[in-house]
Amino acid sequence: MDEFPVENTRTLLHFIDGSLAFAGHYLHEDTHPIHTHSFVEIAVVMGGSGAQRSLAGRQVLKVGDVLILRPGVWHGYEDCRALDLYNCCFSPELLRNELAWTREDPQLGHLLWTGPYAEQRRGILTGHLSGDAFAACLTHLEALHDLRGAPVATHRGDLVGRLTLFLAGLARALISVSPGATHQAVLEAMRMMEERPAYQWTLTELAAELHVAPGYLVRLFKGATGLPPMAYLSRHRVELAATRLLHTDQPINRIGESVGWPDQNYFARRFKSHYGLSASTYRARFTKSVKT
Repeated sequence: MDEFPVENTRTLLHFIDGSLAFAGHYLHEDTHPIHTHSFVEIAVVMGGSGAQRSLAGRQVLKVGDVLILRPGVWHGYEDCRALDLYNCCFSPELLRNELAWTREDPQLGHLLWTGPYAEQRRGILTGHLSGDAFAACLTHLEALHDLRGAPVATHRGDLVGRLTLFLAGLARALISVSPGATHQAVLEAMRMMEERPAYQWTLTELAAELHVAPGYLVRLFKGATGLPPMAYLSRHRVELAATRLLHTDQPINRIGESVGWPDQNYFARRFKSHYGLSASTYRARFTKSVKT
């Protein structure tokens, strides 16, 4: 089993060394308790047997299965017998910056942005690799694994490039029929809300900015992401707040304001609902070992 650059504090896994992306093997026996994580995780089943338990239900796993999990999704493994997973994990920062363009690619956009939430998937997208696609993805995972010891400051391009090759191979293999390009109004709405999370957006104003009817925008948004626009904004705000709690010294009330929730009681409820911890507890537990 590889040593991962993550720390497990109770039920949350998080990066501890400033990593942006890494890949490595994890061997499970018996059970692996329910947990969440603050990064995007992709697990490829390499051997053994077991089952994943999540909010989406129980899934028996076999060699070649792929699990794609957005940050904050809780899951665990049970009935494991030498369940060998090749895990690839990368930070939300990477997804929103260097990989932001993937949102506009029909296949990669579905793989990373919309598919995990469409059709009530609860933040988890699953698929299966076989043959040449399995071998190609394994090649990219191993190359990413070999970059584990490389400093981000001098190898950021290598990490992003190899991760992109892996994701592109996954998208081609798992999404055999292109879901079609996401409607431009959805892409613009996502971009606008993410660029100005502190703004007090309303559905009516957002739709007016995009020159579409509010009900039509809701239908477009739910069809692409599985969420209405305001729920998508809430998800973005809480993930952004978690990042700022870990990587800045801003007071918690200022972080709430900065992501669009100036009412501290409301911010507290939304954060705890998503992560199962209060913002203060989250910061106290998970910043002690995090290097910024």
